[in-house]
Amino acid sequence: MSDSGDRSNGNENGDRSSWRERVLSKLGLSRKKSIRTDLAEVLAEAIDPTQTASEFTPAEQTMLQNVLGLRERRVSDVMIARSEMVAVKQDIPIGQLLQTFANAGHSRLVVYGETLDEPTGMVHIRDLVSYLTAQAAAVQKRKRTRRKFDPKSIDLTQPLSDTKITRRILYVPPSMPAADLLVKMQATRIHLALVIDEYGGTDGLVSLEDIVEEIVGDIEDEHDDHESRIVALGDGSFLADARASLTETTETIGAGFDVGASGDEVDTLGGLLVTLAARVPIRNEILRGPGEFDFEIIDADPRRVKRVRIFRRPPDPPKRERKRKPKTAAGASAPQTPDSESATSGDMDNRNQRA
Repeated sequence: MSDSGDRSNGNENGDRSSWRERVLSKLGLSRKKSIRTDLAEVLAEAIDPTQTASEFTPAEQTMLQNVLGLRERRVSDVMIARSEMVAVKQDIPIGQLLQTFANAGHSRLVVYGETLDEPTGMVHIRDLVSYLTAQAAAVQKRKRTRRKFDPKSIDLTQPLSDTKITRRILYVPPSMPAADLLVKMQATRIHLALVIDEYGGTDGLVSLEDIVEEIVGDIEDEHDDHESRIVALGDGSFLADARASLTETTETIGAGFDVGASGDEVDTLGGLLVTLAARVPIRNEILRGPGEFDFEIIDADPRRVKRVRIFRRPPDPPKRERKRKPKTAAGASAPQTPDSESATSGDMDNRNQRA
């Protein structure tokens, strides 16, 4: 009896609470909030300087906000553009592949056939080093020498396609949520994905590090280049890499460099130049920039702008005011000279004598 009574009381209390919530909801006095909304409100209050001390540190607040915002990010928002990709052909000699790895500073490179629109996979620097070590050890074993590794015994002219070390790569659309790609990379243990457009061509590249940086911020190691993409010159102008972000450009040049609504359409300085010109600018071309700044294209090719000089536009020359002659009123007589006055009086005397 007690069990049935407890169940009936519980059901009755549940009905009362649900009835109360429905009434309050119709009156606009109650609104159910999700945990996500509550967390966003707490983080917003933590950022507000008028509020009391937050339970989250500034670093925790930033990462939590980035996690909440990751749902709105797409692969196209975090990918590396096609023009900035470093890729190698499948028949590249392994000696040249080593040099490409050294210059690129990446541990994984995309492998393709004839063009970048024909990807075949990726190659990892660890697999290449393991292959070279194994080949050298096999040669020494056949020679029956004590030396375990002899670099001279490695054939660096061998093409990459013969090594069989090319790995599988992921293919994703640009509209895919970045959070979904992160989960897919964790499940497949493949940390590199090619972004494929609607026509099947290569649009860009995304790595696991690119997505993680959306949460924790930029990750730099010992091999990252710390040089700025924008360098101030002695004459007050700036030499910039066209891949520099508009945010970095504005911070370096100052508040006078305001791109306005163009900043909502593009993210990089090169994208801004293409937007302003409605095409890819050519070398030595001068473009009128935002505010009091102009652009001089230093280096470019038919596909993209590479380097640009940003300089302050010289002031316009002052306009000269033209001196205008006073206009005479319609029907007004011209100023008379002494000769005209005497001639007029003589005519009047002649008319009087005739009368």
